[in-house]
Amino acid sequence: MSLAQLLSHLRALPEMVLLAGACALMLVDLASKSETRRLSYLFAQGVLLIAFCATLFVLSESEGKRYYIFYGLFVSDLLSHVLKLFAFITVSAVLVYARPYLHERGLLKGEFLTLLLFALLGILVMISANSFLSLYLGLELLTLCLYALVALNRDSAASTEAAMKYFVLGALASGLLLYGMSMIYGATGSLLFTDIGPQTAALAASSSSMRTLLVFGLVFVVAGIAFKLGAVPFHMWIPDVYHGASTAVTLVIGTAPKLAAFAMALRLLVNGLPALAVDWQQMLVVLAVLSMALGNLAAIAQSNLKRMLAYSTISHMGFMLLGLLSGVVGGNRLNAVDAYGAAMFYTAVYVLMSLGAFGVLLLASRQGAECERLEDMKGMNRRDPWLAFLMLLMMFSLAGIPPMAGFYAKFAVISAVVQAGQLWLAVAAVAFSLVGAFYYLRVVKLMYFDDPAGVAVPAGGGSARWLLSVNGLALLALGLLPQGLMALCQAAIRSL
Repeated sequence: MSLAQLLSHLRALPEMVLLAGACALMLVDLASKSETRRLSYLFAQGVLLIAFCATLFVLSESEGKRYYIFYGLFVSDLLSHVLKLFAFITVSAVLVYARPYLHERGLLKGEFLTLLLFALLGILVMISANSFLSLYLGLELLTLCLYALVALNRDSAASTEAAMKYFVLGALASGLLLYGMSMIYGATGSLLFTDIGPQTAALAASSSSMRTLLVFGLVFVVAGIAFKLGAVPFHMWIPDVYHGASTAVTLVIGTAPKLAAFAMALRLLVNGLPALAVDWQQMLVVLAVLSMALGNLAAIAQSNLKRMLAYSTISHMGFMLLGLLSGVVGGNRLNAVDAYGAAMFYTAVYVLMSLGAFGVLLLASRQGAECERLEDMKGMNRRDPWLAFLMLLMMFSLAGIPPMAGFYAKFAVISAVVQAGQLWLAVAAVAFSLVGAFYYLRVVKLMYFDDPAGVAVPAGGGSARWLLSVNGLALLALGLLPQGLMALCQAAIRSL
């Protein structure tokens, strides 16, 4: 290997740093005798900080250009750098929020920290994947770590059951995705997304049996993507896993992996199969409408906050799919930057909202008392006004009420849908958003207008509380001044 090739591989420096750090963390944890795992926790945060700086270094060196390394398996572009920076910030916040909760329940172990870093490594590989092989490798690394995290609390029957359901359904979805990939490989003879695009363009224009094989493969690929996003009808695992896993693990599943799922959909469909846009757009329309409908309607009937937020996730992923299906109109990509940029903005804002909502639940779940039912939110404003205010910000943003970031995110997506000429889809999105506002505002009503139920449990403080405050105020700031983040997302889409 020449020196130039060796230096070019430094574009995967964040992944190298994270892999080395995760392996070293296992050794560091052996020396950590404290139950608070302070040394391991600080080491994990240090690894995330170094990897974050490594990403900034690679970003500054690339000057906005796209590079392919490892024989085309790995792509380094502005989109990957931006999503990776979001992922590092998200996982760092997850560690801050989850640490006191896990410590109080005896679940703060080296396994949690190590599995979380390896899951993040899988996310990074998925974000930069330019081949079916590298995409599947990152996907399996991520999901296997998540299976283990869900089952982390071995004394909980609910966690064990949730892990088994997640594993079985996840294996089925991975099989569907792999089967679809094999069909597309059989039709095109290539595994690289950059090579598949021209091949599919030639086959899509023909009426040969290979085009039929391509479309069949596309159906299985879209099914695999829908499972990872949690879109209907591949949503079955989300409510049970969110409910059964400990709240700290639910926080992990509901945040950073959504960035990887978005990147997966973008790389596979937009980069790899643009010639079949008419076919996959029709599938995404069905997935989006069903997700918004079932997610919002089912959430109304939930009495458990985690299950309510799980169905909320399904509806939000439906909104994100609206952005993805609006990029190509009548064979041209004039709407692509606005639509895909809106979808990326929506994904980033949703991750922030989910971080904050589950962060509030973690802080309110102190001294062994779980805060996961609607009754637990009653009278929160009387015992902790600031925490109730932060939860109000999260609920308003999730509901899409101005001036929160969630409102602008939904507005951007609906605008892209209207520009694509899908007016009926925009009307459906607005209608289902109004339905969803009910169960979000119900939480606000319980916090501010109902009497406290049971013994008031004081919420936690420290760094988690400060970070949660930054999280909530960031959503407010992004709602008032969204132009910077939107411009960054659109610049990342232009780099595709």
